[in-house]
Amino acid sequence: MPEWFVIVLRSLGAIVILFLLTRILGKKQMSQLTFFEYITGITLGELAGFISTELEAHYMYGVIALLVWFTVPFIMEHLAMGNRKLRQLLEGKPTVVIQGGKILEDNLKKERFSADELMEQLRKKDVFDISEVEYAVLDPTGDLNVLKTKETQPLTPKSLGIKMAKEPSPQVVIMNGKALTEALGQLGFNLGWLRTELEKLGVSMDNVFIGQVDAYGQLTVDLFDDKLQVPKGQEKEALFALLKKIAADLELFRLTTENPKAKQLYGNCVKQMEQIIKDLTPYLNR
Repeated sequence: MPEWFVIVLRSLGAIVILFLLTRILGKKQMSQLTFFEYITGITLGELAGFISTELEAHYMYGVIALLVWFTVPFIMEHLAMGNRKLRQLLEGKPTVVIQGGKILEDNLKKERFSADELMEQLRKKDVFDISEVEYAVLDPTGDLNVLKTKETQPLTPKSLGIKMAKEPSPQVVIMNGKALTEALGQLGFNLGWLRTELEKLGVSMDNVFIGQVDAYGQLTVDLFDDKLQVPKGQEKEALFALLKKIAADLELFRLTTENPKAKQLYGNCVKQMEQIIKDLTPYLNR
């Protein structure tokens, strides 16, 4: 058997074994690595390359080495999940590098983290002024997480006292020109409804690359033909404008009537309508 063919077979076997072992170890091996995961990943790769090309070495010896380097991290990971001290030993501890707006130089030195590296990481978090940082911690993965001071944090609806409606994630109902009936069913719609919505937009399903429906039943599409402009749905805007008009009409009736009872009735209706508009604003004004 030619040597090149042996290398192909050994490499294919190593790929299959390495793929299976990596899948079992989990997705953490694909993310930011801790020290233990880093050396495990490098060694598994080195062993896979070794058993693929070293024709004089016994193939099964390499497989056994792979299994050992898989088994030990696998067991340690499971033990560390229920043991905080072991987890800290294997993965390391987070290190506070800025506290109360002051840089902790001793902690930086302990982590071999220079001032330039700190500023680089801060810039990645859109922080260019250290005085804006209330708290910063360096995680075992090497990521720097930053908490800005209250006065420099961006405004949010919560900080302004505005309640926003919960918005479930949109569902993809069309992909590559084909309807996904299961996703439609989860939203309570069918193919007939989808075809009607596409007719409103003036597009055919064959020309839709991706179509999404949000929790409020609004369909948005991305077309294969990027030159075509798809009109946006105006249902929510039209309903919001109609509610505002109704409130204005009721106020006009209240002002023009001379009947005290009717004036009071219209006044109550105006208050109720304003409350309805206030409650529906998070849903309609988006």
